[in-house]
Amino acid sequence: MNYATTDNTLMQTAEIVDGPGPAFMSATSLIGNDVYNLQDEDLGDVKEFMLDMRTGKVAYAVLSFGGFLGMGEKLFAVPWAALTLDTVNKRFTLNVNKERLESAPGFDADNWPNMADPEWATGIHSYYGTTASPY
Repeated sequence: MNYATTDNTLMQTAEIVDGPGPAFMSATSLIGNDVYNLQDEDLGDVKEFMLDMRTGKVAYAVLSFGGFLGMGEKLFAVPWAALTLDTVNKRFTLNVNKERLESAPGFDADNWPNMADPEWATGIHSYYGTTASPY
C-alpha cells in the first residue's frame, strides 16, 4: 500500500503548508512509495520511517535500493529533510544521482546502524547535504 493506491480516507486532509501536498498524511499511505531523483531515475522505495522519540518527528526514511523481490536489497537511512513529496507523480524525490546512492552508507535488513549515535547521524546528514536537528 502506498500514496498512489491508498484509500483517501487514510489521508488526513488539511490546509496546504509551504508547498504541495497535504499537511498531514498517514505513514502507511507513504510506505512503499517510489523514490526518484531529479533525472527521473528510480532509486527504490520507502520501506520504513524512523521517528526521533525525543521530538516526535520523522528523522529518516529507510530507502530500499537494488535486489530482486527483497533479496539482496541494500537499505539506506535518508534524512527526512533530503526528501520532497512529489504529489503530482505520487512519489518522493531525492536529489542524488544513482551512482552516489549506490556508494552511500547503507546496511542490510539484519544489521541496522545505531541511528542514535551522533557520529553516525553527522555522517549521514553530511552525505545528503542536510543538517541534523538538535533536540
